[in-house]
Amino acid sequence: MNEPPMTDLDERFTPTADDPFPAPRESLDLADAELAFNREVSWVDFNDRVLQLAEDAAHPPLERLKFAAIFTSNLDEFFMIRVAGLHDQVEAGIIEKRRGGLNPDETIDLLRACIQPQIERQAHLVGGELRTVLAERGIRLVRLDDVPAEHLPQLRERFRRQVLPVLTPLAVGLGRPFPYISNLALSLAVLVRDPQTDVTVFARVKVPKEMLPRFVPVVDGETTFVLLEDLIAENLGDLFPGMEIIDHGLFRVTRDADFDVSDEADDLLEAVQAELRRRPFGEVVRLEIQDDLSPQIRAELVSALRVEDRQVYRVPGLLDLNDLWQIVRLPGHADLRDEPFHPVTAPQLAAPSAEGESDIFAAIRAGDILVHHPYESFGTSVERFIAQAVEDPDVLAVKQTVYRTSDDSPLVPALIRATEQGKQAVCLVELKARFDEQANITWARKLEEAGVHVVYGLPSMKTHAKCLLVVRREGDGVRRYVHIGTGNYHSTTARLYTDFGLFTCDERLGADVADMFNFLTGYGRPEGYREVLVAPTFMLDGLIERIERTIAAREAGKHAHIKLKMNALVHPRVIEALYRASAAGVPVDLNVRGICCLVPGIPGLSENIRVCSIVGRFLEHSRIYEFEYGDDVDVLIGSADLMPRNLDNRVELITPVSDPACRERLVDTLHRCLADNTSSWDLQRDGTWLRNEPAPGEEPRNVQHELIALARLEAEAQAQPSAS
Repeated sequence: MNEPPMTDLDERFTPTADDPFPAPRESLDLADAELAFNREVSWVDFNDRVLQLAEDAAHPPLERLKFAAIFTSNLDEFFMIRVAGLHDQVEAGIIEKRRGGLNPDETIDLLRACIQPQIERQAHLVGGELRTVLAERGIRLVRLDDVPAEHLPQLRERFRRQVLPVLTPLAVGLGRPFPYISNLALSLAVLVRDPQTDVTVFARVKVPKEMLPRFVPVVDGETTFVLLEDLIAENLGDLFPGMEIIDHGLFRVTRDADFDVSDEADDLLEAVQAELRRRPFGEVVRLEIQDDLSPQIRAELVSALRVEDRQVYRVPGLLDLNDLWQIVRLPGHADLRDEPFHPVTAPQLAAPSAEGESDIFAAIRAGDILVHHPYESFGTSVERFIAQAVEDPDVLAVKQTVYRTSDDSPLVPALIRATEQGKQAVCLVELKARFDEQANITWARKLEEAGVHVVYGLPSMKTHAKCLLVVRREGDGVRRYVHIGTGNYHSTTARLYTDFGLFTCDERLGADVADMFNFLTGYGRPEGYREVLVAPTFMLDGLIERIERTIAAREAGKHAHIKLKMNALVHPRVIEALYRASAAGVPVDLNVRGICCLVPGIPGLSENIRVCSIVGRFLEHSRIYEFEYGDDVDVLIGSADLMPRNLDNRVELITPVSDPACRERLVDTLHRCLADNTSSWDLQRDGTWLRNEPAPGEEPRNVQHELIALARLEAEAQAQPSAS
């Protein structure tokens, strides 16, 4: 569940009065707050950037509401996994300081000091400015007291017919223990008094928003809503007949939702299923309560749930803003959203409509193809690749990794069709993909029942590599066609995340991917790969070696530059190597979307390092690693971030990109990210993130807007032949 403890380094980096930032030694102590930011606090800073987008009036109202919902879902997962892990460490008695100079107990306190004000900002934003703006545009969220009298009977009848039948009041008393509160459930706490006995009891009523909409339309078909919990609270007398309702209030519980699977598990699928059954019963790590909850109810909840005061978060507004997606997804209201964007077909895969679809294998033989989602269509590239492979009688085998995939994905059913047509179909399903375990188990069983060779990976580590391998009979031999991606084979996220995918039939890359599949499905220990870097054995050393090559080039008086794009930078060896490069005079530009433990701007150590972060309409998810040494340049893409879990404890794959056109496009995208001055933030030495703005007279730059514009130009170009 947690990252391995930081290894004690042999030699501490010790500033002195004479030389406060001496040249780096062989290794640095990244538990020193001067040299590394705390991982968890850095993540909270990332989520703050999401909240800032919700606060930005330059975005349309429903897009701002979307970012507010994302802020909540991000925070929920953070508490379920990372904060839960910190509490586990405290219980285990871990007191040593880690990255950022904090021990687990201190980290929990600092996180609360950061997160509580964010929650208050979000609540005031949604309940104030956004509520007002949306009301002005016809989407209203009102209190029951504000509903016109003529509509109240209709709401009362709706409660009686639709809501009341699914409510279950649970009272606490003699023989009735405090009820189990499920993870992330929204609940009403109620104090009920019996007027005959004068006994007051506590009761819990779950708000059934999994079955009913959280926002209830006052009139069917219209966009004025009341809250489901308000409707329930107004009618509590129906649940407790003859009783007096003394008080009520909302609360929400977050539980530890992570789990570990033993390295000794004989049956990985059975072990994961057993852990999934235990997940809902994890320890409580957070209690959210409405801001005006009475002290009596609060005390009852704190005692029954056995939480500390620092685990209680007051919310001055709506609890569980995940449900804002119901409003975001209302039909219509185009004027309240970003301008629609539809992905285009990659030019190498496009064909005049009169000719039907182009031959994707012929296109790959003509040269490597790089696709960039969501600007280019996942359906007309990746899904078409596997669909053609299934129907092609010369295709002998199809192999795929599945980490996360959508319920309606055609990729996994395609493997079933491939088996039915006599092809060898292999699917490596990662059962431990967090929060997608059950979906992956379901797919795995369907695949096995159809005769697909299903492999579950290794109990001790996740398989996170994104690869598709097609083996095709050509001439008197076979040719391997490969897709290597930076994102999951998930058609929904391919429209929301920025990811690259490389199609190639390069013999060496094809052989490498085939070897990786054989390693994962068979039994052995690969001695090395021809071109790709595979974790956990070879990737970290391969990346460090490239950083060292830039240092050697710089020391030889040659050009050197490092430009990296990733989701997170945490690994101590990588941070140390980047510090060495900076100290040697190598410029280092880092585009890190989320967590960054590296401290930029330290004189003599990291003054040549710039760290920026882009958060925008699409989730920046691609990983691009560019190393320049003299006249040589290495450009790599793949699935791995620079974190211990990726480089040390997962099966990951990144590939060099050698095709000049593909490399140029990757470098162009990376440079556009670094030039963005409207949706990017720069990390400061003190840990703050400053949002970039165009300087006076400077052209505004937004990488996602620029790439959307380029995709639209491509769509216009593709439409020209059919229009003529």
